[in-house]
Amino acid sequence: MNELAATAKTLPSGAVDSHAHVIKKDMPLANNRHSQPARDASVGDYLKTLDAYGVTYGLLTAPSFYGSNNEVLLHALDEAAGRLRGTAIVEPTISESTLASMKSKGVCGIRLNWVKRDALPDITSSQYQGLLAKARNLGLHVEVYLEGEHLPPILKAINASGARAVIDHFGHPKGEDGVESAGFHALLDALQAGNTWVKLSAPFRLRGTDPLTLAQKIVDQSGGSRAVWATDWPWVGFEEKITYQQCIDSLFACVPDEAIRNRILVQNAHEIFGFNS
Repeated sequence: MNELAATAKTLPSGAVDSHAHVIKKDMPLANNRHSQPARDASVGDYLKTLDAYGVTYGLLTAPSFYGSNNEVLLHALDEAAGRLRGTAIVEPTISESTLASMKSKGVCGIRLNWVKRDALPDITSSQYQGLLAKARNLGLHVEVYLEGEHLPPILKAINASGARAVIDHFGHPKGEDGVESAGFHALLDALQAGNTWVKLSAPFRLRGTDPLTLAQKIVDQSGGSRAVWATDWPWVGFEEKITYQQCIDSLFACVPDEAIRNRILVQNAHEIFGFNS
């Protein structure tokens, strides 16, 4: 199927794709990146893709390979004229006024992309505690991409700060029994507590855990009220293997109940990311 072909699976008005990247290949790359871009992915291309599949809004997530340089992200948000929101990677020492300025340009969250690291930053340090407080004060969520086995203390710190947490890619548990892991149970507890959301996204990045089983547990734990859906377009590292249609098909397989699926696509995402209903 052509990538821009219309889908037979109808998405509700107001649907949100909650994780995508806009990429310029010739931008300087960070030294501690765990991936790198294979090709450009413009905001225009992304908006055309959303249109082709009946998706109203999108959330752009800063990729790790630019570090704390958010130039590409902010330019894309400006071009999208309110149709997109963004999560930015920032230094923990960033000022609250600078974050507020980014928020005025469409940034709705900050991202901790800490996957594939030999050692994690200390989220209990004064600098990171300060960053969490700034996020809380400004109503920015804290998006986390991290292996599930390292998730419990990070979730605990974010939840204790009063900031809202959004966890990438089903919580990224490890192995066939990942659904029974301590990290995934910590995620489920956080969902039930009510200040954490999780993305049903990028099943192709999972490490052996069945996405349908994870999705069922996530939906059951919160009645579907703390899940959002995303494609991870343009699928960095999997550019030739994944299509937008496959991402939609995965959602329908993971969440067969239409009412819950529509809540995930619209109401939940609008609530956490600030889109207009």
